Amino acid sequence: MSETISGGHLVAKALKAEGVEVIYTLCGGHIIDIYDGCVDEGIEVIDVRHEQVAAHAADGYARITGKPGCAVVTAGPGTTDAVTGVANAYRAESPMLLIGGQGALSQHKMGSLQDLPHVDMMAPITKFAATVPSTERVADIVSMAFRECYHGAPGPSFLEIPRDVLDAKVPIERARIPETGRYRASTRQAGDPEAIERLADLLAHAEKPAILLGSQVWTCRATDAAIDFVRTLNVPAYMNGSGRGTLAPGDPHHFQLSRRYAFTEADLIIIVGTPFDFRMGYGKRLSPTATVVQIDLDYRTVGKNRDIDLGIVGDAGLILSAAAQAASGRIGDAAAKRKAWIEELRTVETQAYEKRLPRQHSDAQPIDPYRLVHEINEFLTEDTIYIGDGGDIVTFSGQVVQPKSPGHWMDPGPLGTLGVGTAFAMAAKQARRDKEVLCLFGDGAFSLTGWDFETMVRFDLPFIGIVGNNSSMNQIRYGQAAKYGEDRARVGNTLGDIRYGEFAKLLGGHGEEVRDPADIRPALERARESGKPSLINVWVDPEVYAPGTMNQTMYK
Repeated sequence: MSETISGGHLVAKALKAEGVEVIYTLCGGHIIDIYDGCVDEGIEVIDVRHEQVAAHAADGYARITGKPGCAVVTAGPGTTDAVTGVANAYRAESPMLLIGGQGALSQHKMGSLQDLPHVDMMAPITKFAATVPSTERVADIVSMAFRECYHGAPGPSFLEIPRDVLDAKVPIERARIPETGRYRASTRQAGDPEAIERLADLLAHAEKPAILLGSQVWTCRATDAAIDFVRTLNVPAYMNGSGRGTLAPGDPHHFQLSRRYAFTEADLIIIVGTPFDFRMGYGKRLSPTATVVQIDLDYRTVGKNRDIDLGIVGDAGLILSAAAQAASGRIGDAAAKRKAWIEELRTVETQAYEKRLPRQHSDAQPIDPYRLVHEINEFLTEDTIYIGDGGDIVTFSGQVVQPKSPGHWMDPGPLGTLGVGTAFAMAAKQARRDKEVLCLFGDGAFSLTGWDFETMVRFDLPFIGIVGNNSSMNQIRYGQAAKYGEDRARVGNTLGDIRYGEFAKLLGGHGEEVRDPADIRPALERARESGKPSLINVWVDPEVYAPGTMNQTMYK
């Protein structure tokens, strides 16, 4: 008798071949054979309370590990619940696979339970979306989906697998099961050599260069190349997204608060792995007289929204290494002459920091958000992964919180999705149990997916959660006040005064309420020592707004 294998077990074998160690899921009758396969393959199954959390966790897992994340959800509402997580991964260029159930092929178009056109819905927000047509093709198409996740800039893929395809068994010799490391090529492109030579010349002659290290620096694991580049060529560096932490705070080339000044005064600006989207003022925040170079994994991003002088498509690490090597032999004393430029920026940086410092040390009650994020920044260690999940409160943190190591900053990305925090913390701690995980939530953001705090308790995934609680969706409230007046500022954006510290204790974690700024650090220390999932509910002043909130273009 020939050995047979089911569709669900073929899924698990394909996941194993890709190096997937965990799936995030919410159970459903369409998908349970995948669970059975995962048990046999040694893949951990973490079951959550909402499919959005499963998709966000798969996204977070990919960001932390560099390997694709995987979420498995049932058909119909299970898949539609996961759409937001997939869309967030798409805009953030995060490689993950969502597998959704589907009614049996034998019941196609008959109105089976939870039947929806999932592939049509997912196609615009994935790099690849398909139906698996037969059991023999299951593992083959899973490997195909993973290949597409890494074509150009990374992103998500989606597969729906009909229930009878998953449950059926076929002779194992009829099923193509890809072998680890033998079904997709390296995607690291070194860039056009002529373009790299031109970049080297620009670097050799620039008097006031600046570089922005974006998320793709971490995606490409290009930290060492980026550090060598800025030190060899004496170039001041700014970081955003997952690129934060590339240089440690205190590094002489690490700059944060002087970016607007630098991009106005620089004669050469190099943008690495960051699109000219709303975060960059669609490119309008760069000096019109500067020479602008853009490096990106995706050719469609280069030169989009703003003309550039040079565009290079490829892996950030390979390109920066090649450019540094080519420029170092022809730069002469130009790097040393940039000392005055570095000092000029450091003066601007210091002035901005000192201007804000009184608020970071404020003893006001309700607590000034600057004081809260200052305490968090002082609390971080080199092993703390920082996650921001919120609007106004996380905008404050973007000015102050500086991760001390590469890959230790997580935020939603350009989709601006609230509710990622619990899922990202779950994935980060599960993937890196040797790391401390700290998440700053807005109270509105936490309430979207906060019930999965219980999942963290159930799977023993300790993390330090802080809720900056102003009982408001304050970022939106500011815009309403500016547009319609204070008498209509609180329409649709005011929340209850919820004691989230008590909520954490209810679910088996550690929780505290903080109203005095002097109590923030002791509460954080107790959360760290508790060894439990924790929530420190910090009551912040609802009448102050982050500068980034007040400067948002949507309100102008």
